[in-house]
Amino acid sequence: MPPRIPHPEPGVPDTSGPLRYIWWLIRCQPWRVLRGSLFGTVWMVGLSVRPYLIARAIDDGLRTGDGRALLWWVAAIVAAGFALAWLGIMRHRTMTFIREDASARSAEVLLRALSRVGAVLPRRLAAGDVATVGGYDIVRTSHVLTLSGPGVGAVIAYGVVAVLLWSVDPPLAALVLLGVPAIAVSVGPLLRRLERAESAYRQQQGELTTRADDIVAGLRVLAGVGGRHLFARRYAARSRALRGEGYRVGAVASWIDALTLTMPGLFLAAVVWLAARTAANGDITVGQLVAVYGYTAVLVVPVWFLLEGGYMLIQGRVAARRIVGLLRLTPDRAGGPVTATAPRQPAELCDPATGLVVPPGRLVGVAADDPAEAVALADRLGRYVASDVTWGGVPLAGVDLDEVRARILVADHDGYLFAGTLREILRGRAAAGDARPATDGDDAAGTGPAGDETAGDETAGDADVRAALHAASAQDVADALPDGLDTPIGARARTLSGGQRQRVRLARALLAEPEVLILVDPTSAVDAHTEARIAQRLREARAGRTTIVLATSPLLLGHADTVAHLSAGRIVATGAHADLLARDPGYRALVSRTEGTTDGEPAKSAEDRTAEDRAAEDRAAGDEAVEAGRAGR
Repeated sequence: MPPRIPHPEPGVPDTSGPLRYIWWLIRCQPWRVLRGSLFGTVWMVGLSVRPYLIARAIDDGLRTGDGRALLWWVAAIVAAGFALAWLGIMRHRTMTFIREDASARSAEVLLRALSRVGAVLPRRLAAGDVATVGGYDIVRTSHVLTLSGPGVGAVIAYGVVAVLLWSVDPPLAALVLLGVPAIAVSVGPLLRRLERAESAYRQQQGELTTRADDIVAGLRVLAGVGGRHLFARRYAARSRALRGEGYRVGAVASWIDALTLTMPGLFLAAVVWLAARTAANGDITVGQLVAVYGYTAVLVVPVWFLLEGGYMLIQGRVAARRIVGLLRLTPDRAGGPVTATAPRQPAELCDPATGLVVPPGRLVGVAADDPAEAVALADRLGRYVASDVTWGGVPLAGVDLDEVRARILVADHDGYLFAGTLREILRGRAAAGDARPATDGDDAAGTGPAGDETAGDETAGDADVRAALHAASAQDVADALPDGLDTPIGARARTLSGGQRQRVRLARALLAEPEVLILVDPTSAVDAHTEARIAQRLREARAGRTTIVLATSPLLLGHADTVAHLSAGRIVATGAHADLLARDPGYRALVSRTEGTTDGEPAKSAEDRTAEDRAAEDRAAGDEAVEAGRAGR
């Protein structure tokens, strides 16, 4: 019977090695594999029945002139043909079920492993490697299970044919017994070479897939900075290198394919030649000569299956090794036993590694010389890695992880946006489904907290969504969509611009209303006017709650209660944005971009930059006044 997919429980895979993993896939469906081995063996052995029947028809019917015996043997040959056809169908059907079950089981354990690893995955494995493992490698690994059916049958059929040939002529049987292992030995070095070439090719293929994914994801940004052609040339160069590696794999594979077809043919010719010499000497009958030819022709099938199985085993072993490598990934030691109680009220966050102290209810900006240090700090404060961070004086690592996730939120500027309507993306699918439609008694034409008019067909529970959109300066994103918040958006929101996606991510984080919100460079893809509005509205939206902004934008840092300068892994200065500009040259150089420019324009001084910031804020205030006037009308 076909497998039930998906499995209620895929099981615990054996990750001690690629072959052990393949053996685990076999052990997960023992009866189906046993049935496949049975059908494969009977079908493969049954192929040798027809040469025997043909030999009997010749010796008992044609040579003796016994028409009745000839008809009986012909009928037996026809019946054997129908039986072999049925066995072949059942063999193929069962092996297909085995491969599909193995593929589905591998996909399920991989999905569980990826979800368990979580935020660690992008730091451990490239996206291209995950894509190729989840597609190509799963299929190649499941194909190895073909050896459990026709592979087992090929070995048994080889022994049966050798016994039948021994009954005809021992020297022929000796040739068969020695010839098949010789063929396998001749192909062995090529199989080992194929394994090395296939491993290198699969590694480069994953890297190239990752590069292609990065280029597609950042195509608009690349076009904006004039880097599209540069990245295209680099991708073409890597693609040519991969093509060269593919030629290496193809060269070895072509030799294996050639030997797989040629060696059995030469082997068949040698056995038939020896049998003909024996028949010419009168040692065997004509019928036995035909039987020997039939046995040897049948022997080509199991020999081909064994050689093809070796080829599949090499490819499957390489693929299974990559699957096992992914399954062995473990999340950082962010979880663990609960040894401390979380503070009941908003409390101070302290990172001993950098010396950062975040008072409760304050908006704290962190300007890092190295963006990687900012990301590492966010991971520690959000407990995505093991650290000595304390929360209200207790170790953050000892607090229940579910409570940490509920109260502390780290929002990356490039966080994943799942497919769904805009409302579902912002709220989450389950929460979005709970919103009730507006009724006649509801204020269908009321105004949101920002003074924006809401349509009568929107849900009554969208006031907080509108507030979050307003704070993230993303109201125009919803207004520009055909169906507003109900507009379907694909995965990663590729139909939106980079700045729009970033503002939607910020609105999603604000809508969650965590006790502690950690924003990583939340305005890197927006213009100065929008950034000024976001900076002011963010402070208002998060008033009284702890907010940490990791950025080097003077517009954002200028609205922070306190700014910390992170350099060489330590906090070297703290204070208001204006104070740090005056007394910290490193900070001034960092936020003012005096160390260089990207478009050939001269760098601006701190005074010029802050003047621009004030002008942008004045324009933002003017824009808000216009919006308030419209709302008042």
